[in-house]
Amino acid sequence: MEKLAPYAVTESVSRGRCHTEPPPRERGEFQRDRDRIIHSTAFRRLEYKTQVFINHEGDLFRTRLTHSLEVAQLSRSIARALGLNEELIEAVALAHDLGHTPFGHAGQDELNICMEAFGGFEHNLQSLRIVDTLEERYAAFDGLNLMFDTREGILKHCSPANAHTLGELGRRFIEKTRPSLEAQIVNLTDEMAYSNHDVDDGLRSGLLRLEQLDAVAIFAQCRREAEARWPGLAGRRLVHETIRRMIDALALDLITQTRANIAQKGVETLDDVYAAQTLAEYSGEMRQKLRELKTFLFDNLYRHERVLSMSDKARRVIADLFAAYMADPGLLPPQHRARAQSGSDSDKARAIADYIAGMTDRYAMKEHRRLHGEADGLRGDNGLL
Repeated sequence: MEKLAPYAVTESVSRGRCHTEPPPRERGEFQRDRDRIIHSTAFRRLEYKTQVFINHEGDLFRTRLTHSLEVAQLSRSIARALGLNEELIEAVALAHDLGHTPFGHAGQDELNICMEAFGGFEHNLQSLRIVDTLEERYAAFDGLNLMFDTREGILKHCSPANAHTLGELGRRFIEKTRPSLEAQIVNLTDEMAYSNHDVDDGLRSGLLRLEQLDAVAIFAQCRREAEARWPGLAGRRLVHETIRRMIDALALDLITQTRANIAQKGVETLDDVYAAQTLAEYSGEMRQKLRELKTFLFDNLYRHERVLSMSDKARRVIADLFAAYMADPGLLPPQHRARAQSGSDSDKARAIADYIAGMTDRYAMKEHRRLHGEADGLRGDNGLL
């Protein structure tokens, strides 16, 4: 590992694990976290959880797994440039989406509605529940027993009500302090990765056209640069050369602005990071360009009639599953059934939410067919979707 900056997280300043364990041999504590995440059941399921496009729509679209790997790659590169802890930042990046439901944000939003009377559903908090409680791999404890700093980075957002139940981990949401720079960087590389790669998937699907994207300043600029370097370039190569320049521009701007913020605010220690306002950020100009790109994607891809149609069907699958299990917990597999039948209505609802959130896209569709006898709740005759 390269020499770390004095404000990076290290094992010596970490608040450690909830359950004491012997130190790992031939690897560091954050490498151990990374390895436990990769070997977890929840991580493997990300291969069959969607980004924008439902899993069965094509083999080349991003899934939560490929997205997580892309976030990890970007995060490690930026961590090295800033002298941050690469092992920690990789662990956070790989775990940040573990709590996502099937069917992307549509599934998450619908499950939150289903859970409204029982404390709601937050996918960041669900990721924490997975690594703290729901994974069952070790004899000595539930969950993965990750380092405090990894858990802090996973919990990017949290409602005040839930923050009060999390002790030390929830304090920053109450006191409005900031997490480590490693956690701040992953928050931004997540956005960087999905914004650019949703452009790629949107173009690949045919729901977006290159001509539309010329209205987006950062895309138009990077496309001109690619065409100037490679006259006559077209098709997938042009798209790839444009997007890689967009990612490069965003990453370099993030590194430059973050370095400037660290210097301007006199940050010298990890405590300075916690006490400062946000340090990891883009320049004002780049924030505007990224905002324009995200607005374009919202208006032209996420709100595309085909995507909305699929999202509506996906939400119905989630709502139907939740209602069926609440009405008859006996429909659940034995382990989840035992949890659902062992407590209050709130406990039952949370056990059901845990089960549904852990489903892959295709398993949720299969289970919906089993319970409702439909040929396939998400397949239609409207072209791609």
